Amino acid sequence: MSWNPQYRSSKFRHVFGKPASKENCYDSVPITHSVQDNHFCAVNPHFIAVVTECTGGGAFLVIPLHQTGKLDPHYPKVCGHRGNVLDVKWNPFNDFEIASCSEDATIKLWDIPKQLLTKNLTAFRKELVGHARKVGLVEWHPTAANILFSSGYDYKVMVWNLDSKETVIMSPVKTINCHQDVILSMSFNTNGSLLATACKDRKIRVLDPRAGTVLQDDLSVPVTEVDLDGSSGVLFPFYDADTSMLYVVGKGDRNIHYYEISANKPHLNYLTEYHSYNPQKGIGVMPKRGLDVSSCEIFRFYKLITTKSLIEPVSMIVPRRSESYQEDIYPPTASAQPSLTAQEWLSGMNKEPVLMSLRPGAEPLSPQPLPSERTPSVPTAPTSPHLLNQTGRLLAEDGRGPFSVPEEKAPRWAAEHRLEEKKTWLTDGFDIFECPPPKTENELLQMFYRQQDEIRRLRELVTQREVQAKQLELEIRNLRMSSPRL
Repeated sequence: MSWNPQYRSSKFRHVFGKPASKENCYDSVPITHSVQDNHFCAVNPHFIAVVTECTGGGAFLVIPLHQTGKLDPHYPKVCGHRGNVLDVKWNPFNDFEIASCSEDATIKLWDIPKQLLTKNLTAFRKELVGHARKVGLVEWHPTAANILFSSGYDYKVMVWNLDSKETVIMSPVKTINCHQDVILSMSFNTNGSLLATACKDRKIRVLDPRAGTVLQDDLSVPVTEVDLDGSSGVLFPFYDADTSMLYVVGKGDRNIHYYEISANKPHLNYLTEYHSYNPQKGIGVMPKRGLDVSSCEIFRFYKLITTKSLIEPVSMIVPRRSESYQEDIYPPTASAQPSLTAQEWLSGMNKEPVLMSLRPGAEPLSPQPLPSERTPSVPTAPTSPHLLNQTGRLLAEDGRGPFSVPEEKAPRWAAEHRLEEKKTWLTDGFDIFECPPPKTENELLQMFYRQQDEIRRLRELVTQREVQAKQLELEIRNLRMSSPRL
């Protein structure tokens, strides 16, 4: 009997990881040394949040995404917890709101200003008090606005309705009491009608999050099983439903394994892995709407490297020769608009996410949802460059700074020639949100950066000429001293 190797045709077979250069990383970041098995990092198209070391309570840093380079040792913190911060998560429908949970058994909601922080932020917008022990995880509902889940060391999962006008919310709308040990992770299906939890009692439970009932927890017989390198610690899985790819990141590991999931056996198909020299303490993931589609980027990690106090972006790239938009690797994806209000979801409604195309200039593909019952204190994140322009003009008329269009379309950390501008923001305290950029056209943007490159080149040339002139003057002086006749 002859042996025939099984070859699979896949557009993601040659996906490779591309780390950012040193100057496009975030250096000198005091990353937490907590032994908690969490990500310790959350990312959106505007900011990167990372849990940091802090005395006298817990704190985390919120760094503008494009403020790369060396971080000021006195950079302001977001602090207000009485215990160590264990988890942070950005609101998927508002890029300027973040939730944090702590060993002090509370959850806090923070409004992040558009301006660069000049001092520690201590004023939270809401505080959620209900857990009896420290809170280890928070998770936002994927389709309903203002619904937040939390899990604590009291073995409880709590559901919070943030539409309340109260500053301190003392009781959740639902408490789930089916776990026998600490909950290690929480994850939703696409429309948020089901919640899966992994528990320290070695059980995975699929729950109805509104009823609090267990639908299934006998998952002892896997569909497929793969053995990984045993040297890594806790595994962090990241599933990309748009590409059917599964990324597996090990805490303390140096590599990122990735697979393609299919309906046919063996279901889990190994692609390859990204190799690195630095182990990761935690990791953050950029939402799809923040990726650079011009470089065929389909996923982006932010590795926390405590041994170097470094946050390193790693882009997963599909190699393509064409520079045009690649429709086949960017199907419609979840936008930054909720499809349900909190009350609609609590009453039993389910809706799929509001979708958007990642093609530059595209409009949302689903109807606009009903407005949330609570008027947000800052505008929700726009879902397309067209909406981004409208929001920027409205904010400018209102006296507040507009959003940055180029930052949304193409991440600047990926362009080496933009380093000088970013360093100016870091050292001079320039407000990146208060200065409106050119009006969306790629040609105008490229022209602007070419001009910046030319200015920098001329400055370097002038500096070189000044150095040469001083050297020549010194040589003439020495020559005159050695030869009086001259």
